[in-house]
Amino acid sequence: MIDALLREHAPPVLGVLARRCGSFADAEDAVQEALIAAHLHWPSRGIPDNPRGWLLRTASRKLIDHVRGEEARRRREELASRLEQPADAYPADDTLTVLMMCCHPDLTPQSQVALTLRAAGGLTTAEIAAAFLVPEATMAQRISRAKQKLRGRPFGPSADLSALRRVLYLIFNEGYAVSSGPALHRVELSAEAIRLARQICHVDAESAALLALMLLTDARRPARVSPTGDLVPLEEQDRTQWDRSLIFEGTAILDAAVTQGTIGEYQLQAAIAALHCRALSFATTDWPQIAALYGLLERVGGNPVVALNRAVAVAVVDGPAAGLAMLDELGDRLAGHHRLDAVRAHLHEQAGDPSTAARLYAAAAARTSSLPERRYLTMRAARLR
Repeated sequence: MIDALLREHAPPVLGVLARRCGSFADAEDAVQEALIAAHLHWPSRGIPDNPRGWLLRTASRKLIDHVRGEEARRRREELASRLEQPADAYPADDTLTVLMMCCHPDLTPQSQVALTLRAAGGLTTAEIAAAFLVPEATMAQRISRAKQKLRGRPFGPSADLSALRRVLYLIFNEGYAVSSGPALHRVELSAEAIRLARQICHVDAESAALLALMLLTDARRPARVSPTGDLVPLEEQDRTQWDRSLIFEGTAILDAAVTQGTIGEYQLQAAIAALHCRALSFATTDWPQIAALYGLLERVGGNPVVALNRAVAVAVVDGPAAGLAMLDELGDRLAGHHRLDAVRAHLHEQAGDPSTAARLYAAAAARTSSLPERRYLTMRAARLR
């Protein structure tokens, strides 16, 4: 309950404070101190009637103390006067600006992700480190360097929405990936990405489509791993385990988004996900439409992984030989990538060439860093041998 409240209120409080003082980094420090104070006091004293106001007052006092300790009297008193506005006097919600500050173009993608989860997501440094399987000290340094780069920069939109969407999708995929890391942390990471995507879904059609894509993808999570932790391929998944409420919500959001104008990459990806989710089985899936959508998506972004997925869809429609012919054109762009070997192995298996398939499955297993994927690929190779 307390964690949920703090995650809800931290971004708008940070936005108010950063706009008043002009320093995102200083405001973020103050809000983190206020969050710590809330964790210390609320369990014993109870949640205040106005949690956001409590956080804003506490963070303002922390920042005033910092200002009074470091700046000259005139600057100190002027800023303190601005900060001591009533806690209920909120301007427009600055959550979107906070998110875009976290995705500042001067930051590395890793730093953008970490700062977004810390400043806008409300996760602690320890929680973020656990989700990404790195030492807490490493993650603390990453966040500290990111804030240092932002110090002195004016508070305001500093990244475009495409950068923000990319960061949120990276966070979601990190949580959705099948990994040997703690499952709970990974589910929470995807859930946090979905929560943040809800904050921007009203901005434009692509942002709405990003949320739809996350919901439609997350709906299939329960069936993609067996109780023993083994990967379950799409054609073998029990679709009764898919979350129908997420599918309904995701498709409704997508249907509304595609009526708003130009079709973008997230709308195309979400449309593909929706076709999978609406199909009653692998065999009844509209594979020709999926192949066509991947073709459009490939023209929009030119991503070789998209081309790889298109080859899989074409193989379902036109046979494994057609898919393998497309993969031959991808060799240079995905050289050494385990997914290229894995897909080749799957298509050679379908084409009736078990020895080549086994060799490629083994090569893919040697290249992947995911233990569940390695176990799955190794078992496929062993079965064919």
